[in-house]
Amino acid sequence: MLRTLIATITLTLSALALAQTYPTRQVRIVVPFPPGGTSDILARTIGARLSAPLGQPVVIENRPGAGGNIAADHVAKSAPDGYTLIMGTSSLAISQSLYKKLTYDLVQDFAPITQAVNYTNLLVVHPSAGVKSVDELLKLARAKPGSLSYGTAGNGTPPHMTGELFKAYTSVNIVHIPYKGGAPAIADLIAGQIPMMFDNVPPLLPHVRAGKIQALAVTSLARIAVLPDVPTLHELGLKDFDAVGWNGLLAPAGTPRDIVARLNAEVVRVLRIPEVRDQLTSQGADIVGNSPEQFAAWIRAEVKKWAEVVKVSGAKID
Repeated sequence: MLRTLIATITLTLSALALAQTYPTRQVRIVVPFPPGGTSDILARTIGARLSAPLGQPVVIENRPGAGGNIAADHVAKSAPDGYTLIMGTSSLAISQSLYKKLTYDLVQDFAPITQAVNYTNLLVVHPSAGVKSVDELLKLARAKPGSLSYGTAGNGTPPHMTGELFKAYTSVNIVHIPYKGGAPAIADLIAGQIPMMFDNVPPLLPHVRAGKIQALAVTSLARIAVLPDVPTLHELGLKDFDAVGWNGLLAPAGTPRDIVARLNAEVVRVLRIPEVRDQLTSQGADIVGNSPEQFAAWIRAEVKKWAEVVKVSGAKID
């Protein structure tokens, strides 16, 4: 018992010492997708303003692939010392039921820091598709089953499951084309290589405003301020259609609580900077900035929610 007590005290003192001196070197935020997507933009926005208060460089590292699972596995197995973080996404919650085999558990293997933002998805089309409404899109899809394809940021991402939910609601046969991130999918959409796409609002918004692509609908229950004239799928007849995503910062499980609390305080402070708030909301994001406990509860609810969507859609990935 004495040895156990001594070991416990030693570990506690070591954790406190680590927290008090943290950080002494650069901090990495791993992004599960390529540069240019929503997660990447958010990570760089936050990271650029964390370096000064932390007193160390905050670098962004992109590790795309497998719907975010490559990055998640890497961070889950990293040292729980606050130096390797991940910009988590809804994709990781979806993966828990979408993939038959995973090497990490989103609930057990991570220490939530804060949920940064929520965002809706857009259904957009290239002008060459020749449709200007969801009704026209559905008529075309039903007239030529399997001829239309939609691109997304990858298997298991919120846009992918939004597309699968759309198919379940409408009984249309459209083909999913997964990319290793939203940016390459958007590039192909703008080039006319794919006719339609589901993706987050921020990276699509500039192209919609420039007239390069057309927004047919948003996937939230309510319209959004940055595109007030774009209807929801719910109001177009797909009753209760609601598919929104999120981003949040996580550390490996076992990271000292003091470090998690320090990171939470600093990230929430960054999210409340007027310039950051205005930048993110102008791109269609809803800022959250909650506590680690609130984010943990949100993650558990998201894993359950998306498991039901995966079941309804019938989607599975080996």
